Amino acid sequence: MTKEQFKSIAKRIVNACSVAHKEMGSGLLESIYEFCLIDKLKRNNTNVRNQVSIPLNYRGVELTKDFKIDILVEEKIILELKSVDIILPVHKAQIISYLKLADKRLGFLINFNVALIKDGISRFVNNY
Repeated sequence: MTKEQFKSIAKRIVNACSVAHKEMGSGLLESIYEFCLIDKLKRNNTNVRNQVSIPLNYRGVELTKDFKIDILVEEKIILELKSVDIILPVHKAQIISYLKLADKRLGFLINFNVALIKDGISRFVNNY
């Protein structure tokens, strides 16, 4: 996937977040925003899957702990959704871990419990 393709998808993601936040407001449950984003992205002909399991492989052995990506966009971009007062370091560690475990390059940590959604979107890149 080219940089331009990543940028185009990222723009659709930010737009979908803006629409969901504008229509639903802030402070609702994370799962509500998840369904709204999925709907908006699908309406824009974007391939999305939610609650995608990431297996934990250690030294060639798949361990029994599965991690769940909130939304995987176009099989390339991870969306980790929150609806919290403050983004904590553990939330950032979560998206970084998911990027590494799933071997994806780009992810967004999105907090919907903000007055302006632009203040709630953080971009993360997995450096190869």
